[in-house]
Amino acid sequence: MHNSALGHAETTRRPQVVVIGGGFGGVRAAKALARADVDVTLVDRTNHHLFQPLLYQVAAGILPPGLIAPALRRVVAKERTIRTLLAEVHAVDLERKVVRAATPTEQTLELPYDYLVVAGGATHAYFGHPQWSRFAPGMKTVDDARMLRSHILGAYELAELATDDAERAARLTFVVVGAGPTGVEITGQLAELARHVLPEDYRSIDTRQARIVLLDAGPSVLAPFAPKLQDYTRRRLEEMGVEVRLNTAATAMDHESITVKGPAGEERIVARTKIWAAGVQASPLAAMLAKATGTWTDRAGRVAVNPDCSLPGADGVYAIGDMVTTADRLPGVAQVAMQQGTYVGKRIADRVRGDTSTPAPFRYVDKGSMATIGARQAVAQVRGVPLTGYLAYLLWCYVHVMFLIGWGNRLGTLYDWLRSLRHARNRGHRLIGPTGATAAVEEMPAAA
Repeated sequence: MHNSALGHAETTRRPQVVVIGGGFGGVRAAKALARADVDVTLVDRTNHHLFQPLLYQVAAGILPPGLIAPALRRVVAKERTIRTLLAEVHAVDLERKVVRAATPTEQTLELPYDYLVVAGGATHAYFGHPQWSRFAPGMKTVDDARMLRSHILGAYELAELATDDAERAARLTFVVVGAGPTGVEITGQLAELARHVLPEDYRSIDTRQARIVLLDAGPSVLAPFAPKLQDYTRRRLEEMGVEVRLNTAATAMDHESITVKGPAGEERIVARTKIWAAGVQASPLAAMLAKATGTWTDRAGRVAVNPDCSLPGADGVYAIGDMVTTADRLPGVAQVAMQQGTYVGKRIADRVRGDTSTPAPFRYVDKGSMATIGARQAVAQVRGVPLTGYLAYLLWCYVHVMFLIGWGNRLGTLYDWLRSLRHARNRGHRLIGPTGATAAVEEMPAAA
């Protein structure tokens, strides 16, 4: 079926801006245009704005999804010039200046634009082994986090049921691939669950005997951080019982195990739970735009943009966030997307007002990096100053809670954090969903 949205543009003479993606960059771009003389259409395939840095806490049972994924319509509700559409973009006609998207009922929308902002984000990259996604899920969406939570907690339930020592050990072995911030944070939470949260809940197993392995092909954890913080993080993880394996890459995996190659050679680790935190691949929209304009993409599929985030050879089209690469090789973090979104929104507003001057190039302001290790433990570097321990943890809490949208979500998150710290590191959101439970059972040898 085909449903044209051209009629909306015909009822107004105001310039039409289409923003693809309701993540950090897309929302910032849309809000930066709220007072401009334009109509903004914000298109996303989900109905929520996801605060990805806290996804691992959903997977660890600390937070419910709703606190970090408010409804996208609510996020922009006060901006009357912004409308949101639930649809998935599958094509952009640069000549006609039309975006084509599919609705949940498989209708096709045609959205005309005068200006286009593409903030499609990124997904997991398995370095030429896409089949590994079946065995080592990552975290990019709410569904990913919920499935992972069910898988992690289901592993303990199945270990409780196991009558064979080898089967029990396999269930209680967790391997995290990738020692960046996401990998370190989920590894720390796996250790917290095993050592402090779950021991009193089980009768046939000692959860403290769980084996937790963090591996990375590089020589350090938290590669972008200062060496002092890298050393501190590794030391703290090892004190928590984590095996940190560096210069070690995954070479193969299946439902039952992962094969790794490190300084001591190749080794097969029997583990039913593998978590992928090793790399990202740009949204397919990046390749589509690159093909349409003759622009190049890098190894991660990110499309190259001009210094003002515009797409070469496409007037009025901008791309931002994790799906783009720039001359200064900016990191794929939320702050970059947010700053680019605000910059592009203001740039479009200037053009609508008739400003034809050459814009100043986008300049990223690095406000620092931080990552949690476990309860009351984190590392941070702010304006070149390294911080560790409880002080870094408090700073991490403040920054992350203030970036959440809505005071209700902020207060709810603070409540869950305080409860998890005060009451024996309690986790109030340990529901195992039916989908995750079924997946866990299907990995048992009898069903393989």
